[in-house]
Amino acid sequence: MIRCIAAFGVVMVLCAVAGAQTAAPQATAPHTPAPQAAAPEVTLKSLRALTERIPKSADSEEELGTVGTLTNDIVAQAERFVAARTTQLADLNARLGELGPAPTEGGNAESPDVTRQRAALEKERNALDADIRLARLMSVNAQQRRAEVLAQRRAVFEAELLKRSDSPLRAAFWDQTGAQWQTDRALLRTVAGEFESGIATALRGAAPAKLLIGTLVVLAIVALALKLVESGLARLVARTVPVGRLRRSLLALLTVLAYILVAGLAFSLVWDGLEDAGHWGTHSTRLAESAVGFGMFLAFVLGLGRSLLANGRSTWRLPPIADGLALQLAPLPWLFAFVATVAWLPITLNEVLETPFNGVISNLAPTVAFAVASLVGLYLLRHPAQEPNSEGQPQDAAKRPDRAFKRPLRLGLLMGLTAALVVVLLVLVAVGYLALARVIAGQATWAGIVLASAYLLFKFADDAWMALLSSRGSFSQRLHKGLGVAPRMLDQAAVVLSALSRILIFFYMVVAFVAPLGSSPGQLLQRSGKYGSGLKVGEFDLLPGAIFSFLAVLTVGFIVLRLFKRWLKDSYLPNTNIETAMRGSLTTLLGYVGGIVVITVALSALGISINRIAWIASALSVGIGFGLQAIVQNFISGLILLAERPVKVGDWVVLGAAEGDIRRINVRATEIQLGDRSTLIVPNSEFITKTVRNMTLRNAEGRVLIRLPMPLSTDARQVRDIMMGVLLEHQAVLAEPAPGVTLDGIDNGLLIFQAIAYVPGPRMAAAVRSELLFTILERLQAAQVQMAVATAAPVPGAMGPSLAPAAPTPPAPSPLTGTATD
Repeated sequence: MIRCIAAFGVVMVLCAVAGAQTAAPQATAPHTPAPQAAAPEVTLKSLRALTERIPKSADSEEELGTVGTLTNDIVAQAERFVAARTTQLADLNARLGELGPAPTEGGNAESPDVTRQRAALEKERNALDADIRLARLMSVNAQQRRAEVLAQRRAVFEAELLKRSDSPLRAAFWDQTGAQWQTDRALLRTVAGEFESGIATALRGAAPAKLLIGTLVVLAIVALALKLVESGLARLVARTVPVGRLRRSLLALLTVLAYILVAGLAFSLVWDGLEDAGHWGTHSTRLAESAVGFGMFLAFVLGLGRSLLANGRSTWRLPPIADGLALQLAPLPWLFAFVATVAWLPITLNEVLETPFNGVISNLAPTVAFAVASLVGLYLLRHPAQEPNSEGQPQDAAKRPDRAFKRPLRLGLLMGLTAALVVVLLVLVAVGYLALARVIAGQATWAGIVLASAYLLFKFADDAWMALLSSRGSFSQRLHKGLGVAPRMLDQAAVVLSALSRILIFFYMVVAFVAPLGSSPGQLLQRSGKYGSGLKVGEFDLLPGAIFSFLAVLTVGFIVLRLFKRWLKDSYLPNTNIETAMRGSLTTLLGYVGGIVVITVALSALGISINRIAWIASALSVGIGFGLQAIVQNFISGLILLAERPVKVGDWVVLGAAEGDIRRINVRATEIQLGDRSTLIVPNSEFITKTVRNMTLRNAEGRVLIRLPMPLSTDARQVRDIMMGVLLEHQAVLAEPAPGVTLDGIDNGLLIFQAIAYVPGPRMAAAVRSELLFTILERLQAAQVQMAVATAAPVPGAMGPSLAPAAPTPPAPSPLTGTATD
């Protein structure tokens, strides 16, 4: 009995000095692929041999993984076999087609050589077709065998889970446990003897005291190394990472990795040294190696608790909890590690000894450990902690009741749920459902570890994307300058990518929830592969890999498209003879075409073929016929505007009562800036179906027209000279086409003088006309030229009120008419 207890002590020490291994070597070594020059040829004999290797039942996770591996190999090799034979079958069918059909009875006879050749080809084709059918049948049979094994495993698990034994409150339970112990003690003595022999040979007969001292020294060195690495990481992150939330989440993640790597590497080296120096048995080696692998999990649990609580570094703490609560929660990681160890040890002994090890104790011990740990945790959190004062000393609750830590509502609910769970477990144990109680206790412990890990990953994903793509970051500013991406778009991209990361983390969190306690990352990835076969919606398979391919193609495609448009706009098109407005239209049109291509390729990556896209387009045509006519009409009109360019960006247009500059041609509408600086949004179809006056389509000049009525007694040559001089003197009037002043006619006893001048653009015509009118009036008054006065009757053909000869009264200036046109 003492030797068995000593053996258990050695095993627990090896658990504490665990290394950084994700799985036991004996489990991974058989799956390590050997380098091969070429894949061997697949035959029906090899497929049949693989099929016969599938076990009829699986009593462990390792056997279940073997079933899945063999089934996947059979399916893959069967597909290779069918693909190779399908090509040969197509060749045989082509050769038979060249020979033509066999002659009918009474028809022309064919050559005996052709008949023999056709018979040989048909025989070969039938044999090849039979092989293909048999290979497919083997693939389906292997999948059915795996389904049967899974069903059997599920049935056995449910039977064991709901199996009821004697209650621990009865003496029969302990009598049965004692009887089983007599059998297990012999097995444990064998393991203990192997450990004693291995340690004695490895340490050359070292005394137990020296072994204990050496173990404590190793533990002290590891603890010191973790302390130094943790403080070094804090200084490194504070020095290299900009101020922000990413600092805290990154330090927490690095702390977890430091615990895994430092502790795992150190203690795995210790075991490797002991293994090389001593002579170990099969059972002791497998148990020690399994303990080394589980030690990584224990280091992960302790590092996770240390990183989230951050006692001693409250400013780096991720959860929004006070220092008092963090101090109260400090023992929780150790309690989780204790429960996980008690749950792991009986399972590992069953696998190592390859015989059932005291199932009563293996079911009862984890449940009791969980109940004890839960009660200890509830006791620690029962009384509120005191917040430290400014000098770091705790306050007296009687003197400073306002400084007492108030328990959050969520923590109170969690404590109540834990207490209720403990009561339920004790009731299940009392009535004899030990297996069900063990599973619930183990999954509750595992759920706490999974939730803490998911919280850390959620925070790190959010902080990483926000720091990388936030409009206030340096990297996003470089993206804004280099690619022209709007800051708001970068913020939106950060939020979307953070949400996608959360979805991915949530998926693996769900996978981890249904995994056994202490599953390694490799096992979790293997389990996630079972859910990676996709979701079938009708005839469409929604695969996780296809979704990521779709997002990757969409992101990369639009980035490349933006770079291409930027290269066209800034580098290539300025070196061509294409005018500026046409460059913008061409860039926009190519952007639409490129966007359609990118979306089509992304949908193809998602698994939607071109035929399906065409089918969707034809289905949408029904909706277009009813409710999307105007949208499609405007879209097509926008493409016509960009291609034919009856109007372009920068043109001065008149559309109905609106007049202004075209600022932008969008997919659906065109933006026109009016004279009052407001923007008029006009559907593109208006430019195609209605009359549009483009004042800058062919000539960019603007025309100024002034009509001046004068009395018949006026010296026409003098007025013409005055008006012509004003036109020639104005600096905005163009010399070519030359301005001119003509006598347009005589209306209602008045001479109608008409002045025409051209200015650089129609937008300045109104201002120039006003300045010319002011100057002409001043010159006429200075020359004492008699002006006409307004009358009630309108002047036919004149633009403005009617004018008549002046009365004997002193002359007064009369209104003049003038227009500014193109």
